[in-house]
Amino acid sequence: QVQLVESGGGLVQAGGSLRLSCTTSRRTVSIGDMGWFRQAPGKEREFVAAITWNGVTYYADNVKERFTISRDNAKNTKYLQMNSLKPEDTAVYYCAAGREPGGSYSDSNRYHYWGQGTQVTVSS
Repeated sequence: QVQLVESGGGLVQAGGSLRLSCTTSRRTVSIGDMGWFRQAPGKEREFVAAITWNGVTYYADNVKERFTISRDNAKNTKYLQMNSLKPEDTAVYYCAAGREPGGSYSDSNRYHYWGQGTQVTVSS
């Protein structure tokens, strides 16, 4: 079993920045593809970004050019740098890992391991 622990959430004004971290209990290089998802109140969980084991990145259209996903395998940690935040980015952000090969990187059902989530609130 792999444990994922998110940190870095909080309250920020629109236009501000936050960096989320996800630390894993297993070496990230052995976990494979990893992703970030988010869920706003009353909405379904949605894909934010993903990074493959070898560093290829994918983003949802509504966060491209604003968010950057990265991983540091030496620290067993991946990150989500969020810039130019908007009120509509308010959600609980979840770290995911252990994606099954094939299919879409945005399909949450293909990820085996999940963190507990961290709240991000963007005020207008």
